[in-house]
Formats: sequence, C-alpha cells, structure tokens
Amino acid sequence: MTILVTGAAGFIGYHLSGALLARGEAVVGVDNLDDYYDVALKEARLAKLKALPGFTFARTDIAERGALAEICRTRGVDRIVHLAAQAGVRHSIENPFVYARTNVVGHLEVLELARHTPHLKHLVYASSSSVYGGNRKLPFAESDRVDSQVSLYGATKKADELMAHTYAHLYRVPATGLRFFTVYGPWGRPDMAAYIFTRAIFADEPIRVFNHGDMKRDFTYVEDIVAGVIGCLDTPPVDDGETAPHRVYNIGNHRSEPLLRFVEILETAIGRKARIEFAPMQPGDVRETFADITAIRRDIGFEPTIPIDIGLPRFVEWYREYHRT
Repeated sequence: MTILVTGAAGFIGYHLSGALLARGEAVVGVDNLDDYYDVALKEARLAKLKALPGFTFARTDIAERGALAEICRTRGVDRIVHLAAQAGVRHSIENPFVYARTNVVGHLEVLELARHTPHLKHLVYASSSSVYGGNRKLPFAESDRVDSQVSLYGATKKADELMAHTYAHLYRVPATGLRFFTVYGPWGRPDMAAYIFTRAIFADEPIRVFNHGDMKRDFTYVEDIVAGVIGCLDTPPVDDGETAPHRVYNIGNHRSEPLLRFVEILETAIGRKARIEFAPMQPGDVRETFADITAIRRDIGFEPTIPIDIGLPRFVEWYREYHRT
C-alpha cells in the first residue's frame, strides 16, 4: 500500500519521504511549490526524491476542492502524513488569508480525504509548538491550555487539532497531531534561524537577535523528528468505540537552548565570528519554548539523540556543499 505525504518538497517532508522510501514504502508526494522561500531548494529536494524507486509526485494546491481525492483515487493510499502548510509566525501577521486557506481549508481537504479513504490506517498531521502561544509554564505539556494564541499561525494550527479531533469523533478517523519544536538540519528552510545566521556569517553580514538575546528554543534535529513521525505513523491510536481515536504529542529535543549558545556553535562550525545586532521582541514571537516529551516517549518510545552541538555542524557542512561556500 501507499503513503500520501503532503508538503513532500518541504524540509521535513523531504526527509520523511526519503526515510519511508528507504524502508520499502511507496510514497505519493504532493506539494504546490509555492514561493514563500526559494523554489529552487524545493526543486532540488524533489529531484533527489524522484530518483528513488517507489516515489511519485503530483504538484497541486491541497486547498483546491477535491484535488487530493483525485490524485489518490487509484493509488491505494492507506496512510497519510500531512505536512503541507504555510509556515512562519511573522509572515502570518502580514498575509493572514494565505494561512487561513492553506492551513485551515487545506487541512479540511485532507480530513475529507481521510474520511473517504477505505481502510485508512492512520492520519498523522503537523501541528506546532506555536499553539502554546503566551503560555509561561515550562516545559510545555500537552495537558496545558492552549487558548492564548499570539500569532495567527499558532491559531491555525490549534484549529487543525480541533478539526482533526472532530473528524476522529464523528467518522472514527484515526489521527495523531504532532507539535513540532523548532526543527533544523540539512536541507532546512531559509527562513529559519540556522539558515539565516549561517548565510549572514559566511557573508560577513550582521544577524539580528531578537529580545536583545534573551531567547531560548527547543531546537530539534530533523532526523529525530523523522524517527518520531514514523514511530507515530506505525502506532495509530486505538479506537475503543467511545473516545475519539485522536491524540496530540509534543515532539522536540527536550532541551531549551539559549539562542546565543546556538550562535556560538555556528561560529565554531563556520570558523568565523558573527556580527550581532540586538533587537526588540518581534510581534507574535515568544521568549522560550521547551517540550515535555513524556507522552510520546511513553507511547511511541521516542528519544531524541542529536543535540545542537552535533546537529548544527552537520547543517553547516551541508550548507557549504549546497552553496559551494
């Protein structure tokens, strides 16, 4: 049978698709290749996937009514990993309608597909640590209230969780939402800190560090994320006929690292000093994220293995090769 991966040309989607193909799965990847960041990077990821046996690709907008159903109609899809989304907390403030269409309407299209897919084994979808919004209790736990959103992006991801729970309740769609915490690694997104800082340090340009450097993030290496996604995909929630077969997990490194330490590791890996410009906190941002991974560790056996001391030099190595720097 076949796994549908939405957002297959994206950062996590690329790595996940490769890992699934490596274990002999057939993967149908979909992506609209939008220009939120460099399309050439997405195309380079896709070129690598297309060279692998078992991978097929369809370019489509997931929010287009019925488009996913048509793609999957004859492909024998029995599992779905839904990663496609309009990402970026700050970008959501300037482009709200794009987020509503992709993250809410697109998510609804995926749920409708899941509802009408015969013998669906599991839907795994991407949520985000951004759902914790203005929470101050650390580490963030799935039992925390998440109704104090500080960005539209976070609000759309919380809406996705509510919609998935509703479909699990009404139609018994087995679903798992994953709250990703600041994913980084090779082939990463150019709008994320690792890429932005690395590019600036190589170019001897200043980097902006918000909240005057008083920032901490639970940086999670992409290989750890992929291992957790696959572990969840292989372990669908049990439908007892009463509660909705839906669950939500944090998936992070379970370490809250100071942003300035993150910069120091990059400086060492690159062999150059960063020119730092301190700036105030940006609208929609939060000072610290920190994942409590007790639940996913207990249920799935998830255990992150790669700290930033190892992961960031790997990213820099990839960056040098990709950009021939």
